[in-house]
Amino acid sequence: MFYVYTLISQADRKRYYIGITKDLKERLKEHNQGKVNYSKRYAPWKIGTYTFIDNEELAYRFEKYLKSGSGHAFLKKHLLP
Repeated sequence: MFYVYTLISQADRKRYYIGITKDLKERLKEHNQGKVNYSKRYAPWKIGTYTFIDNEELAYRFEKYLKSGSGHAFLKKHLLP
């Protein structure tokens, strides 16, 4: 069980973070406590989107896609405010 998620910075609404985790609530907590290097300067964060994927390989491929140029375009056009 994996969650591929997008967080939106509440400090700078143009900033977002894409990640993967098995425990979404705990991972959001880590981001908001400054335990994640990249995201700590734009905290606090809120969940923008998440997708539950039961297959580990597929989940990592989807995360990689979202971090690509076309994945960013897809997020901005269809999923992010």
